[in-house]
Amino acid sequence: MPTFDKDDYLNGMPDAESLKGDPASAGSDQHGSDSKADKGGADDTAQQDTAKETDAVASDGQDQQPGSDSKQEDDLTPLGRAKKEAADYLDALQRERAEFVNYRNRTLKEQDTFRQHGIIDVLTALLPALDDIDRIREHGEMDDSFKAVAAKIDKTFEKFGVEKFGEKGADFDPTKHEAILRKPDPEAKKETVDTVVEAGYRIGDRVIRAARVVVAAPQKQ
Repeated sequence: MPTFDKDDYLNGMPDAESLKGDPASAGSDQHGSDSKADKGGADDTAQQDTAKETDAVASDGQDQQPGSDSKQEDDLTPLGRAKKEAADYLDALQRERAEFVNYRNRTLKEQDTFRQHGIIDVLTALLPALDDIDRIREHGEMDDSFKAVAAKIDKTFEKFGVEKFGEKGADFDPTKHEAILRKPDPEAKKETVDTVVEAGYRIGDRVIRAARVVVAAPQKQ
C-alpha cells in the first residue's frame, strides 16, 4: 500500500490566480448577476404597477367629484329643491331688473341730451332776432303789444332751461364774457362790464353764447 504524502498533495492543487480564468467559476458569477438583474426588474415592474393603480384611483376620485353636486341635489327633499329653484329664479330676476334699470337710466340720459341739443339748435337760429328785440327794448321803441310778445319768448326759453346773462357793472368773467373792447377807467379797481353789446345764453353750466361786452379796466399807472 502506497504511503500518503501531504506535501505532494498540496503542491498539486491549483492556486487562486489560476481559478480566475476558470469557465465554471465565471458561469457561477454570471448566474448570480442574472439573478440579481431579474430580481431588480421584477421590483421595477411591481413599482410601475403600483403607480398605475394609484393614478387610476386618483382619476376615479376626480371623475366622481362633478357628480357629487347632482348627488346632493338628489338628496334634497321636495321642499329643499323647491327652495333652491326659488332662489335661482330670484337671482335671475334681480339680474334682469338691474339690467333694466341701467337701460332705463341710459335711455333717459340720452333723451335729455337729444332734447338739449334740439333747444340749442333752435336758440342758435333765433339769436339774431333776440338781439334785435334787446336793442329795441334798450332804446325804448317797443309798444305794449310787442313787449308782450317779447316777454312770452323770454318765458318760453326759461321754461326749457335757457338762462340769459350779461349785466352792466358785473365782474368780468372770461369764461362767460367776450370782451370786444377794453377802455381804461381811472375809478375802476378791477375789470367790470361797462356795456352789454349782446346778451349771453346758457343751459345749466353749458354756455351757448358768451355775452359780448365792453370792459372797464383799471387805468395803468
